[in-house]
Amino acid sequence: MNLHDWIDELCDLLDVESEADEALLGDLAEVAHDNVHPTAGPVTAFLLGVAAGARDAGPDAVERMAAKVQALAEAWDRPAGAADETEEDSEADREVDDDLSHLDEIDEDDDDVDEEEEQEQDLLV
Repeated sequence: MNLHDWIDELCDLLDVESEADEALLGDLAEVAHDNVHPTAGPVTAFLLGVAAGARDAGPDAVERMAAKVQALAEAWDRPAGAADETEEDSEADREVDDDLSHLDEIDEDDDDVDEEEEQEQDLLV
């Protein structure tokens, strides 16, 4: 099943008559994610859909609304003092590395035990 099939099934389930431009929504969600916030992508696509539905907008009107939303997202400036996403990711990565560093020690200990067991087996044979 591909994305278009998913959209068709979802529209049937939700009992809506609608066409969705997957590429337009995907691009818009990506721009919002990259420029505003990671969860801004799906929220932006949702709100565009709500606005389109409320206005009974056709494909051309949806494209015009999407262009306005994309321009807003591309010009979005994060508040002063807000951490850059890459800084947050780097800090989180360091925390995960610290939390998982003990696994390397466990692996080393397991290797030592394996060598000892092999030596014992050799002596028994």
